[in-house]
Amino acid sequence: MSIRRIAVGLVCLLCGLIVVPAVWAAVISGTIESVSADRKKITIKPSGDKPKQVYSIPDGTNITLDGKPVKLGELQAGQQVSVFTSSGESVTRLTARGGESKPATPATTPTPKTTPKSKKTDSADSPNDDASGGKPGDSPQFRGPRRDGHAGSGNNITNSWPRSGPKPEWSTNGLGEGFSAVSVANGRVYTMGLNGNDEKVFAINERDGRPAWSVSTGGGAYKDGTGDGPRCTPTVDGDRLYALGALGDLVCLDAKSGQRRWHKNILKEFGGNAGHWGICESPLIDGEKVIVTPGGRGATMVALNKNNGNMLWKSRVPSDPGPGYASAIAVEVGGVRQYVNFTARGLIGVRADDGEFLWQSNSAANGTANCSAAVFHDNHVFYGSGYGTGGTCLRLESNGNTTRAEEVYKTNNMKNHHGGMVIVDGFLYGCDESILTCLDLRSGNVLWKERSPGKGSITFADGMLIVRNEQGPVTLVEANSQRYVEKGQFDQPNRSRRQAWAYPVVANGHLLLRDQETLLCYDLRR
Repeated sequence: MSIRRIAVGLVCLLCGLIVVPAVWAAVISGTIESVSADRKKITIKPSGDKPKQVYSIPDGTNITLDGKPVKLGELQAGQQVSVFTSSGESVTRLTARGGESKPATPATTPTPKTTPKSKKTDSADSPNDDASGGKPGDSPQFRGPRRDGHAGSGNNITNSWPRSGPKPEWSTNGLGEGFSAVSVANGRVYTMGLNGNDEKVFAINERDGRPAWSVSTGGGAYKDGTGDGPRCTPTVDGDRLYALGALGDLVCLDAKSGQRRWHKNILKEFGGNAGHWGICESPLIDGEKVIVTPGGRGATMVALNKNNGNMLWKSRVPSDPGPGYASAIAVEVGGVRQYVNFTARGLIGVRADDGEFLWQSNSAANGTANCSAAVFHDNHVFYGSGYGTGGTCLRLESNGNTTRAEEVYKTNNMKNHHGGMVIVDGFLYGCDESILTCLDLRSGNVLWKERSPGKGSITFADGMLIVRNEQGPVTLVEANSQRYVEKGQFDQPNRSRRQAWAYPVVANGHLLLRDQETLLCYDLRR
């Protein structure tokens, strides 16, 4: 039982009340085989080798699909689901993931073998849709297909690891220095690195880790005591790839051959700067636009034509904040689509159509390094930073063609330095400095804290969190808002001497870990 719950119980006892905290006796995760809405039953195939189980669903059970309340009959076969039961083995909650709300296959008919569909997100929840044209399990950009830290559908990863960790699939070397993570699309893995004084983009065959091509960005070599080389994760859009060098060189390449389509330096063109630790932003592709944040005078954020690099608009933000070390996301609130990014001074929102400044929040910004991308759910934006600062939740509300940001709360329990955060079913997971923490997004209440994974970066896939400690160890944790449940941990071999700052990536049932010169691939499938 958490300290918070004990404290609540003591307070209520002092007030003359008896409080029995609601505690789930078990959480069973698996795949829906069938649903019988009229009989109020659901059949689940649990993860691993366990036999299928049939559950009776009482009236009033809390049922959600991708975080939204639904009825039992709206669930469908093939979706991933977690079943929460009480000490009396009664189902108290169902959380399903992975698709539109459609009637499930009736329990009286055979369940067809289907591949789970890619999660279709509501435009008001996570509009960063995968435009790569790749497979549902691909990860074509920074932080996954929807740029929210969620892996794509169809990964079907295991919910536990042996003591030795998941099965190694392949590894490759020669990728140069840098903290770039990887993107995965159409059978290729893409990343960046610095070989000597040559900043490059690398393409690797996803199946076996063999090199496909490498191309210079044409930019200078960024070198710094904390680590040399680029920090950007390339973005794949159809047959093109976009990568941003640590000194501002933005290139558009043919994803298959590496042939250069266009190139420009956004710092030179828009009067920006690379900050103290180099540009860390990964380009956002939205429709025909490439969105980057040079932080120049009158050009805090700019939109370029993705086909030729020509400027479409530049956004003037009050006080002309310089760039932070975060990447932009696209959100839509009340019909107003906007781009949100964490600058050197605070979080900003600008209108997608024309770059018009909409709103700004500075309460969770620090004066040293604002690194983690904001996360968005149900018209709420959360952002946070380290150096003792913490996080802030904002509620966005649109009226006409403008949007207003209202601060809901400020918390000191999410001092997220640079490892990012994810929202699952309305709960926020991320590292509060060196402590993995779960918050209720709407209230900011702390649900649990755990030191075991340590300070690191986070990715969500198939009901599980994968946390990569900046010293190297990787931990598998249930995305369980009620308690910390660790399901495996292993030490990455062949560690470099640098911090393991590249985010872990889950794509097509595999875990990919970039560590300077080396890229490792593990099989996570059941």
